[in-house]
Amino acid sequence: MNTMIRDYITIQKQDDVVIALRDMEPGDTLLLDGGQVLTVTDQVPRGHKVAVHHIPSGQDVIKYGFSIGKATSDIQPGQWIHSHNLHTGLSGTLDYEYQPDHSWQPRSIPAHLQQFDGYLRPNGEAGIRNEIWIINTVGCINKICEALARTAHMEMAGRVDGVYHFPHPFGCSQLGDDLEYTRQLLTSLVLHPNAAGVLVIGLGCENNQIEQFAAGIPAEYAGKIRYLKAQEEDDEIEAGMVYLEELVSQAEQEKRQPLPLSKLKIGLKCGGSDGLSGITANPLVGQVADLLVSAGGTAILTEVPEMFGAETILMNRSSDDHIFGQMVELINGFKQYFVNHGQNIYENPSPGNKAGGITTLEEKSLGCTQKGGHSQVVDVLRYGQRVHRPGLNIVEAPGNDLVSVTALSAAGAHIVLFTTGRGTPFGGPVPTVKIATQSDLANRKKHWIDYNAGQLLEGREMEQVALDLLEQIVELASGRRQTNSERHGFREIAIFKDGVIL
Repeated sequence: MNTMIRDYITIQKQDDVVIALRDMEPGDTLLLDGGQVLTVTDQVPRGHKVAVHHIPSGQDVIKYGFSIGKATSDIQPGQWIHSHNLHTGLSGTLDYEYQPDHSWQPRSIPAHLQQFDGYLRPNGEAGIRNEIWIINTVGCINKICEALARTAHMEMAGRVDGVYHFPHPFGCSQLGDDLEYTRQLLTSLVLHPNAAGVLVIGLGCENNQIEQFAAGIPAEYAGKIRYLKAQEEDDEIEAGMVYLEELVSQAEQEKRQPLPLSKLKIGLKCGGSDGLSGITANPLVGQVADLLVSAGGTAILTEVPEMFGAETILMNRSSDDHIFGQMVELINGFKQYFVNHGQNIYENPSPGNKAGGITTLEEKSLGCTQKGGHSQVVDVLRYGQRVHRPGLNIVEAPGNDLVSVTALSAAGAHIVLFTTGRGTPFGGPVPTVKIATQSDLANRKKHWIDYNAGQLLEGREMEQVALDLLEQIVELASGRRQTNSERHGFREIAIFKDGVIL
C-alpha cells in the first residue's frame, strides 16, 4: 500500500472528482485539500477520475466546474468514475439565450515575441513558408500530380521551401452543395499565403471543371497560379514541369522580412485526447491563442461536434448578437447533420478517448473548447471559407483530425497547434505542431511530438510555459524551426464529404 501520495490534480474546488496522475491501486490514499484523506477503492488508470465524496445516482457529476454527465449508480468516495457509472446528460436540441461574457482583457506580449520573419505577399498577407503547391481538381490524377511534385521537389531543391501535392479522391461524380464544398475547400487552399505559387491541374471531364474553378479565384491571386488540363496535353508531365519552373523562378524573388505578430494565424486542434488534455495541453494552447489575439493576431477553432455540452461558454463570448446568432445556427446545424443521417447527436467520445480517461461528450467538449482561450468570438465561418477578421474565429468542420486540420489550413492558419494525449504522426498542409499532454508520450514519441505540455504537471507555471511555446511558434513562423511532420514529409488533406456519389 502507498500512503499519502499526492499523485492527483484538482481542477476546480467545486468538482466532484480528482484526476489520477499515475495508475492507482485499491488502498492507495490521497491527501486532499483541507486535510481530508481519501482512500482509493478501485484500480484507476492514469488520467481517469476518482470520486472525492458520495454522488447519488442520477445526480450531475461536476468536473471543470460544470456537469460532465449523470451518475448511473450511487458512487462512493474513492471509486473510479467512468463509463460503468457515468453517462452523458445531453439529449435532443436546446434553446439558447445570449448572456454576454466580455470579461476577457488583452495581455501584454514581450517585445521580442511581437514579430516574426515572414514573406509579405503582394496582397498584404503573410506567408511563413515559400512553397509551391500542386492542387488537383479531381482525384483521378492524383498519381500524375504526385509524380510532378516528387520530380520538381528534387530538381528544384534549395530554390524554394519545397514542392508539395495533397492528394484527395473527390471532384468528380459530386453534385450540388457537396461539389461546392470540395471546390470551396480547394480554392481556399490555392489562396493560402504559405504557397508562393500553385499549379492547379484538372483532368478535363470532371464535374469540378477548371474553368468554373478558376472563376472563383480573385483576380489579385492570378499571378501565383497556373492551370493545366491533362487531357489536352500531349505530355502532361512535361507541360507541368514548365509551369512549375515558372512558379519556382517567381517564388525565388520572395525574401523573408520582419512582420508584426498580428499577421500570424494559428489553427487550434486536438486529437487522440486523454484525461489530461483539458488540464495541460488544451489550456496551454488557449493561453497561446489569447496571447496571439492580444497582439492583434488570429486564432481559429473548429471541431463543432466537440463543442456540444460546452457550446454556451463560446456562445456567450460572442462579440455581439449577430455572432451569437451565427454560433447558434452553427451548433444546431451540425446537430441536424447528425439527425439527417440517423445518428445519435452525442455519440462521442472515441474508444481512444475513453481509454485515456474521457467518459462523456460533455467532459470531452469542456476540455476541447479550452483551446480557444478566453477572448471574444469575432466571426463564424462556413466550411471552406477563409478568415478575414483578427481575433478568435470559429470554423464549421467535424472533429475528424485530417478533415478539421485541412479546414483550419484552408481558413488561413499558417500553423496548426495539435494537442494529443495518445499521439499521432500525421501533418496537414501547413506546419502541424504536436503538443503532448504528458511527458511519457513526449519522451516515447520524440519523432512525433514537438512540444511537451506535461511540464505543467512537473512544477512549471502556465504563463512561463505559454511564453515558451509562443517563442517556439515565432521561431517556426520565421523558418528557423521545422515540425516533425515537416521533417518526415508527412503532409496530407481530407475533404468533408456530405452527399451522394454518382
